[in-house]
Amino acid sequence: MNSFMMKKEQLLKISFVVITLWFIWFANTHFDEYTVRILNNIAIFIILAVSYNLINGVTGQFSLEPNGFVAIGAYVAALLLVSPEAKQYQYAIVDPYPFVLTLHANFVVALLLGGFFAATLAAILSFPVFRVRGDYLAIVTLGFGFIIKILAINHPEVTNGSLGLNDIPEFSNLYWTGGIAMVAVIVVLNIINSKFGRAMKAVRDDEDAAIAMGVNTFKAKTLAFCTSAFFEGVGGGLLAALLTSISPDLFDFFFTFQLLIIIVLGGLGSTTGAIIGTVFVMGGSEWMRFLDEPMHLFGYETAAMPGMRMVVFSLILIFIMLFAREGIMGKRELTDVLKARKKADK
Repeated sequence: MNSFMMKKEQLLKISFVVITLWFIWFANTHFDEYTVRILNNIAIFIILAVSYNLINGVTGQFSLEPNGFVAIGAYVAALLLVSPEAKQYQYAIVDPYPFVLTLHANFVVALLLGGFFAATLAAILSFPVFRVRGDYLAIVTLGFGFIIKILAINHPEVTNGSLGLNDIPEFSNLYWTGGIAMVAVIVVLNIINSKFGRAMKAVRDDEDAAIAMGVNTFKAKTLAFCTSAFFEGVGGGLLAALLTSISPDLFDFFFTFQLLIIIVLGGLGSTTGAIIGTVFVMGGSEWMRFLDEPMHLFGYETAAMPGMRMVVFSLILIFIMLFAREGIMGKRELTDVLKARKKADK
């Protein structure tokens, strides 16, 4: 019976992968350019949300660092993708360091190096960062995000300062963003369902009890932190290759706050919830733009009301959180919901 249930669950997961691949192909070939761009943005934020949820939701560490790691991935990828000729005329504040002009790599290498540098820095930071917990951890990691932004502004020889980097080749398409999003979800779910994932959940539920039970809490938190940072770095590289232009202002605290809204709305600790929250927040805020424009209601034409979509969107968020205190999914995954329904039917 157990083997039958396991096979059925594996078949369900394979079905989701096939449906996702079909949707990526269908959207890329049948949807208009504007819709595809929104879907690209959603796919990138799914990567960021599921990885951020690993450290914040699954491991229970109140970390506010994503904007810093996304910035690292974006700048590393941009420096490797922008051609030496384009760099020559972009650096208007000061001349770039000679080694900056020699940096060049293909798209895959740029993404992997962006993730690698973010994960390496996360591994180094984990030693001082995880000496504190709770609100103190949030303050420490928040400071890291500000440091990265200030370094980007104050080192124009590398980053071109406040002007940022332009003419980044637009390599990001739905095949790349959607495919990597799917890989990120699979990797994160496999970690959660492994012995490391159980250790992370133990840390979240009661860290002192986990230590007493012999769980290496530092190892569990560092693994979650580095995995999260790696995918945030890759996501930053994809974002840079989608926008074709980046600057330090893009990676301020609002970026982290946006991801925090997504994972709290979806349900802290739920990968499915992170995906649903991303679609709702990133897609909903774009698809509700018609509320800012003049509308015909019951024979009357209303004036344009800029910002109305955000008012309505905020009211919807408040309504959801009032009736779903733990988010849309809580700590449950889609498979848990399906299993519960089958038991209820029996």
